Amino acid sequence: MSVPGEALLGQADFELACRLIGDYAGIRISPHKRQMVHNRLSRRLRVLGLDSFGDYLDLVQNDPVGEREAFVNALTTNLTAFFREPHHFELLRERAIQHRQTQAEPMRVWCSACSTGEEAWSIALTLREAGCPAEVLATDIDTDALDRAEAGLYPMERVNGLPPERLRGLFLKGYGDNEGWVSIRPELRPMVTFGQLNLLAPAWPEFGPLDAIFCRNVVIYFDRESQKRLLGRFAQRMHPGGLLAVGHAESFPAGQQAFRACGRTAYEYTGQAVR
Repeated sequence: MSVPGEALLGQADFELACRLIGDYAGIRISPHKRQMVHNRLSRRLRVLGLDSFGDYLDLVQNDPVGEREAFVNALTTNLTAFFREPHHFELLRERAIQHRQTQAEPMRVWCSACSTGEEAWSIALTLREAGCPAEVLATDIDTDALDRAEAGLYPMERVNGLPPERLRGLFLKGYGDNEGWVSIRPELRPMVTFGQLNLLAPAWPEFGPLDAIFCRNVVIYFDRESQKRLLGRFAQRMHPGGLLAVGHAESFPAGQQAFRACGRTAYEYTGQAVR
């Protein structure tokens, strides 16, 4: 519900916003999410001093000052937590121990939708606990979220539910002006490299081959054809036997001969091409 004097998001502007976020980021927004889109984009209107959503969407399309990036950031959902879906980290730990015992090269893991960093730092600690030399690439489309991820600073209430050994392994506690905050431990920071990446961009930077990819709770917003293309691009960058972890509501690798189930919402790359 809007307040008096506030711009209204009409149906035509809502449909245009949905089309633009689909074009720019591959995100599908349901018709019943109109109020959510209104609330998130209203903040940008206030920042920019604009009176209508039509004027704002014109600005996004013309993109004279980088507003397209802010638009994508505003409509990107960043729900995440440390060690969310813990079965994936247990499986990663088992594989990291095996990698350490059989491989000379560091284990390479891609956190492909890292949001504000909780997943990437959880991966780094898991690999460190396993004693496995590793490199973690953490990417996201949302530049604001990436800034927070790389800073590695979190309010204490975000981590209160973690066991004491995890808290000690991940964080330094803030004091004085930083009271109530925790910071990622310095020994974990060199393990993780952050960068912006749109999973549906026509070209990616060169990287790989990878031993594991985490792509959780993001492709649920993509259509089936985009999911299939993404899966093929993942396969091109993975070692045979590599691990792909997906979200609890996602099953896009199922039914593909290129991937076989190896755990709960976890798949292993067989070395075949995606068809």
